[in-house]
Amino acid sequence: MTAPHPPIACAMGPSLSPQAGRGLKRAPSSGERGEGQGEEQKLAINAPLSPAGGAEITGVDLALPLSNEGLDQIYAALLDHQFLVFPGQNLTREQQYAFTARFGEVEAHGGGRPGKRQDVAHVTANLDAEGNPSDRFAKGANYRWHTDKPYYAKPPALTTLHAVELPPEGGDTEFANTRLAHEALSEDMKARIADLRVVFQWEAGRRPGYYANELPPVDHPLVRTHPDTREKALYLGNHAMRILGMGEDEGATLLATLLNHATQPRFTYAHRWRPGDLVVWDNRCTLHRAVANYEMNRYRRIMHRNVVKGGVPY
Repeated sequence: MTAPHPPIACAMGPSLSPQAGRGLKRAPSSGERGEGQGEEQKLAINAPLSPAGGAEITGVDLALPLSNEGLDQIYAALLDHQFLVFPGQNLTREQQYAFTARFGEVEAHGGGRPGKRQDVAHVTANLDAEGNPSDRFAKGANYRWHTDKPYYAKPPALTTLHAVELPPEGGDTEFANTRLAHEALSEDMKARIADLRVVFQWEAGRRPGYYANELPPVDHPLVRTHPDTREKALYLGNHAMRILGMGEDEGATLLATLLNHATQPRFTYAHRWRPGDLVVWDNRCTLHRAVANYEMNRYRRIMHRNVVKGGVPY
């Protein structure tokens, strides 16, 4: 394993520095809205978490106002490490939403259907209609390798997930670094897939009844370019239906081969949640999946989630 980088200490005072190079539309800070900035915070970036990337950021309370300078430092760390862990965060759903919104416009959950509160983090849990823990979700999309909502014409850029209630052990989330996976491909394979496009639909059209399954299929590049770093990454996963213009069998084989490649242990990291962990990841260069490695019918696993709107992949 690569030796961890020494912590990078970064002051997070009331600076209002510009958000250069983000490619995301930043929401106004509390200072720009005329609110108090709170006490100065000082963050440390501890990286890497694994050979597959990741960093842990300490010394920051995300429930407090965050300066533009601090936000820039966090976003730069995300670009460098693809997923970030903030331990020990005590956040309401409103506070998580407010933090997420600093990175850009937050996606309306459930397609913006009436009756749902959209100004808070939404709940994702293994609970049935009576509020009891259940394993009926273990075969759902969240437990297969995927990137969030690639079946949208403009898929989300970022996701935040906060651990609220956890089983005593297990309930992990695994991440795969698809930038590293693309980088490791042979030059022949890179050339073969460079201009291919993947057709996406929710659960690859296999499970009707959810609002997303009513959306028409969309196609995106199999190899997408990150709008900020210009680095290339594989873009695929559970919601991929087929490769545009390729025979069904040949396309399915190629997608399976690339997914198996991208999810090798050398490209993956398993996050073992602690209460209060908040994880931010970049959907443009990662895959992820929940792991059903706990007694789902016995223990509750409750998480709060938001996603930030992105642009059209290219």
